[in-house]
Amino acid sequence: MTAAPRPDSIAAETAYILARLGVPAAAFAEGAITVRSPISGEVIGRVAEAPAAEMSAAVGRAHAAYLAWRKVPAPKRGELVRLFGEELRAHKTDLGRLVTLEVGKIVSEGLGEVQEMIDICDFAVGLSRQLYGLTIATERPSHRMMETWHPVGVVGIISAFNFPVAVWSWNAALALVAGDACVWKPSEKTPLTALATQALFEAAAKKAGAPEGLSQLVIGGRAAGEALVDDPRVPVVSATGSTAMGRQVGPRVAARFGRSILELGGNNAGIVCPSADLDLVVRGVAFAAMGTAGQRCTTLRRLFVHDSVYDALVPRLKKAYGSVKVGDPREAGVLVGPLIDIRSFEAMQSALDRARAAGGTVHGGERARDDLGADARYVRPALVEMPTQAEIVCHETFAPILYVMRWSSFEDVLALHNGVPQGLSSSIFTRDLGEAERFLSVEGSDCGIANVNIGPSGAEIGGAFGGEKETGGGRESGSDAWKAYMRRATNTINYGRDLPLAQGVTFDVE
Repeated sequence: MTAAPRPDSIAAETAYILARLGVPAAAFAEGAITVRSPISGEVIGRVAEAPAAEMSAAVGRAHAAYLAWRKVPAPKRGELVRLFGEELRAHKTDLGRLVTLEVGKIVSEGLGEVQEMIDICDFAVGLSRQLYGLTIATERPSHRMMETWHPVGVVGIISAFNFPVAVWSWNAALALVAGDACVWKPSEKTPLTALATQALFEAAAKKAGAPEGLSQLVIGGRAAGEALVDDPRVPVVSATGSTAMGRQVGPRVAARFGRSILELGGNNAGIVCPSADLDLVVRGVAFAAMGTAGQRCTTLRRLFVHDSVYDALVPRLKKAYGSVKVGDPREAGVLVGPLIDIRSFEAMQSALDRARAAGGTVHGGERARDDLGADARYVRPALVEMPTQAEIVCHETFAPILYVMRWSSFEDVLALHNGVPQGLSSSIFTRDLGEAERFLSVEGSDCGIANVNIGPSGAEIGGAFGGEKETGGGRESGSDAWKAYMRRATNTINYGRDLPLAQGVTFDVE
């Protein structure tokens, strides 16, 4: 069958893509949640808001599916994730385009987000045959001690607008091969990509013969989120968003003795040393600070430049900031698309005003391309030269602002680097082995991610992703992050005829 030509308007194109991805028109035709494309501010959908009672029902369906799914061998569970990965491959162009339309990412970043989903599916398929426990030495003769890993139950997933589908996949792919079911509450700003992803997952689940209800999607606001967080049938809640949100989620889950995987704020820094390759620095900083219009949790927000290279580097960065193309993310050559909404623009302008008041010199930051829609907010990325790490610098503003500061003492710059509440990602540019190793050591970066000669942004799925301090301490994606979605049991087997007790305890009875 030949597909109809792609429509011209953003709303019509969104509907066209959703139909191709299997989402019925009724799902985004009317409802209390109005969805606007940040590209133009145009309304592209209206979605019904689920009440808290629907969240409870969804958890019930997921729990029923979990009771069957946990008995399926892990490699068979991996087959479902493999099939889902194939659905993503077949529909990568459409889903990536939808990310661009709903979030405002440039085309390569929209496609890159779907590729990230495909990659985590591949990782999880391999993981389904590697859910290893340990054999542990025991002090008792004729005994064997080991640990086994079991599914934990229903995993609640709360995702943010900036990675509307990839972060869900980090959690869901691992949880599914672990034997869990999932309930997903996406950001109210990006429900359409969630509807499309759910449709693709359901197509894969049908092919795999998976239990009905294994992945539940509930679109709602605060009440729905609270119902998910408070439900005792959800032993693990993975929440991505602001530190303020995490302060609410963490204690509520802990109050019922559940576990949280929190991925919260980041205020990521880079250190430029005297030996740094400045060509590398310019390229690394450009993507890390301006990519995704500064709306990544790993965006570079603070840059410490050594006195000896400051005057050589900063003018080059200013030139890059002044020349980068800002505009409709669908257009070739555009590198910086819009902010997600007007509130983000206002927060950025407020932060720049506070930086000026603290002695900062602002380059850029003004509104750009106001011809693309009255409700769209495009800005030139801002480079702000700061005399000190003032209070505003210690605050994460989710926008393309890079604060640049001088340093001369390596001891002092490490203290400044670590002197913020957040602890997600970090980087150093140096050719000095001692500086690089110290930055990676226990007395160096206090972040969950520490890089050398690359920026803090753009993590691969093979490594565990997450940070410390107000970033929440959670880990998702690669390495052994799968353990957070399972429960551990320590087992001791006595294959002898005696019953020796540990620690030399004697307890003999007739």
